Amino acid sequence: MEILAFGVQADEKPLVESAFAGHHDVRCLDVFLNEDTAPIATGCETVSTSVNAELGARVLETLAAGGTRMIAQRSTGYNNIDLKAAERLGMTVARVSYYSPYSVAEFAWTLAMAVNRRVVRASTRTRDFDFRLDGLMGRDMHGRTAGVLGTGKIGEAFARIAHGFGMRLLGWDVAENPACRELGMTYVPKEQLLAESDLITLHVPLMPQTTHLVDADALKTMKDDAILVNTSRGGLIDTAALVTELRAGRFAGVGLDVYEAEAGLFYVDRSLEAIEDDTLARLVTFPNVLVTSHQAYYTEDAVGQIIDATVRNVLDYEAGRRSENVLVPRS
Repeated sequence: MEILAFGVQADEKPLVESAFAGHHDVRCLDVFLNEDTAPIATGCETVSTSVNAELGARVLETLAAGGTRMIAQRSTGYNNIDLKAAERLGMTVARVSYYSPYSVAEFAWTLAMAVNRRVVRASTRTRDFDFRLDGLMGRDMHGRTAGVLGTGKIGEAFARIAHGFGMRLLGWDVAENPACRELGMTYVPKEQLLAESDLITLHVPLMPQTTHLVDADALKTMKDDAILVNTSRGGLIDTAALVTELRAGRFAGVGLDVYEAEAGLFYVDRSLEAIEDDTLARLVTFPNVLVTSHQAYYTEDAVGQIIDATVRNVLDYEAGRRSENVLVPRS
């Protein structure tokens, strides 16, 4: 059986091919799965997709009509998949429920420190041999307050690093993490966390109840000199409201590895095209904002674990086994 893998980055391709060797042939495509590319999968029983694939009802119907019966998504999040449509079509869907939380937590800290210490601006200046320090002053993280929205595995890893910096820890989640409690974290209502934190980081899944978790009111609750970091899902933040606050001169820094309208933009070279997304175009112009292209997970360790789990998901599907990774079981 040939596996068709959509949205495979150049760095990922040899890892994907090596992982499937001895099991199945795999054909890696750099294009992403959407309505236009779905017909490519005709005749392939199993398709592997990336985090930015569009797997709504119409795409799933096209895949099912072409003979696809199994979707193996190479990510933890699955808000891009219409699970009800997949079940109706008799398709099995699996994801990767776990990979290195340190990859994302460490990158969240990379963004936080980059905007805090004005690293991008400093690097740009020194390339032009401008060695002034004007406008580059940051703040010590030691002794300040870190607010962690979502204290699962990634949030816990972020909190451990914050604890190493000597920060006060505030947390918010539907369930408390005992490990975070042991670090000295105090769980508080979201509004209190936003109001008291100098650094706020998001590590919650995107679902209807968390969409725009950080909305206009939440942003106004935050300190004027707070740092906001999002390495989870773009839809957690009302980006238009964020732009409004930034235009008012608020926040010491904002680090975003995700964007709520990133599908069709991220992982693609758009450098020679006009960007029609006015919100994103405005967002990247602010000197205190750093936007990266959903790369927090992108380490050898995490990607290797994701690919290995994807191979196991395919083999489990063939053998009729069900694991914790299955979202829609084989009918």
